[in-house]
Amino acid sequence: MAWRYNPLAYNDEVALINETFQMNNLLTLIAFIAVILIGIIGVIHWRQQRALRQLTQALALQILNQDTFTLDTSSSSLKPLIIALKNFHQSSLFSTERDKLTGLTNRVGFKRKMLAKMPVSQGMLVLVDIKQFRFVNDLFGFLFGDKLLKAFAKRIENIDNKPQFIARMNGNEFLLFFPKALTLPQLTQLKQDLQLPFEIEQQPISIKMQLGVLSLSEHHADVSLMLRRLDLALKKAKTLKQPIAFYDQDDDKAQYRELLIINGLPKGLKQNQLYMVFQPKLDIQSGQCQQVEALIRWQHEGLGLISPNEFIPLAEQTGMIDMLSTWVLDAVIAQQAKWREKGIYVKVALNLSSTDLDNPNLANDVATKLAQYLVPAECIMIEITESALMVSLEQTIATLNKLRETGVKIAIDDFGTGHSSLAYLRFLPVDEVKIDKAFLEDFETSTAAKQIVKTSIELAKSLGFEVTVEGVESKSVLETLHEFGVDTIQGDYFAKPATADEFEHIYPQLTHSL
Repeated sequence: MAWRYNPLAYNDEVALINETFQMNNLLTLIAFIAVILIGIIGVIHWRQQRALRQLTQALALQILNQDTFTLDTSSSSLKPLIIALKNFHQSSLFSTERDKLTGLTNRVGFKRKMLAKMPVSQGMLVLVDIKQFRFVNDLFGFLFGDKLLKAFAKRIENIDNKPQFIARMNGNEFLLFFPKALTLPQLTQLKQDLQLPFEIEQQPISIKMQLGVLSLSEHHADVSLMLRRLDLALKKAKTLKQPIAFYDQDDDKAQYRELLIINGLPKGLKQNQLYMVFQPKLDIQSGQCQQVEALIRWQHEGLGLISPNEFIPLAEQTGMIDMLSTWVLDAVIAQQAKWREKGIYVKVALNLSSTDLDNPNLANDVATKLAQYLVPAECIMIEITESALMVSLEQTIATLNKLRETGVKIAIDDFGTGHSSLAYLRFLPVDEVKIDKAFLEDFETSTAAKQIVKTSIELAKSLGFEVTVEGVESKSVLETLHEFGVDTIQGDYFAKPATADEFEHIYPQLTHSL
């Protein structure tokens, strides 16, 4: 059958082709728009990621105490967040780097300011300490003390030779940075100006201070090291009781020695570097040795022989005195047990610190050791320095009463050199007083010195105490003390300190007749 042209079918095909073409164009347009949108979103995403990276870096710098906090604020979506973070940055700087009481820069703020100026090789750092400020708080109250600190801060800000930086480092210490070093007369004048009397709440009050000084031209370093050296200078002023002290290189050596001593103490106890020596005492009435005093010694493996006057205060300051006292108590009572087995019957006196008196279990610890080694309590005497007695009098009396209940004897060491009041002396539960050797200076040439010692002996004996005088170095002094009625003497004239083995050897010969 022959093909025939159909106009209607032809028109339908043309329409279908047109629709397909239009659909393709629409899809192409949609695809193009989608590509553009994806590109726009990608750019926005990239810019936000870049802004977030900058923000992260800025926050990291802030954590490291840097001043920089600049950001690209072209990202409108992050702009409110950036503004808020900038405001937080400024407020946090003020809160973390300012002393809330005085408004001065604090330690953190001072370190950041100094870091921004580094390197610093000229000028001077001065650390000002208000002496015994805690007594102001104890006497007048903390509110009064706070007002005094505020007034002191204002005075520093208004001095003629004004520092470039001022910071309150802690409770009663203020740090001053001078870009130009001060002379000693200028430092003295600064000290005098700062300690002029104040009037707080219509109450006149005078304060004293000490200065630690670091010359940056000679001892500049990183900020932390400079601050540590400045602390050493102030520590030296306090130790030597000087109004102004300058740092020098030997101060680092002294601190290093202290660190060696403190770090070496536990090891020294384990390795038996510490040991006891015993100084015999002469009983005047019998002419024999009936008592010895136990004294600690330390032969350090690197530093040699270290005086107890050096390592005991360090042990107290660092909280190691409990460990040391426990070791001493055990060593003394153990040695006492060995001597009793050998027929050597002497009373042993040992020293305790003021920190030991704060131990509520002290009496129980002593009783436990005595029971462990089967040593009678009356064979032990505990010596407490007069100054230690007065740290907390009520607590001390309670502790001493518990000790006496165990049966041990109690003595006041270094009597007359501390701060006790004669009004309290009659209430102290002690058996003996030891008159310090300082009272024997000029004893043989000064009538006044002899009268002081005689009066002290008479006072102590009238209160029922036995009396020992230490530091006796000559026969004439011994004879005079005998006339004054002393019970016991201690000193190199009768016998020097000896190790346990040495004492066993010389014990039979330890007699003296008057």
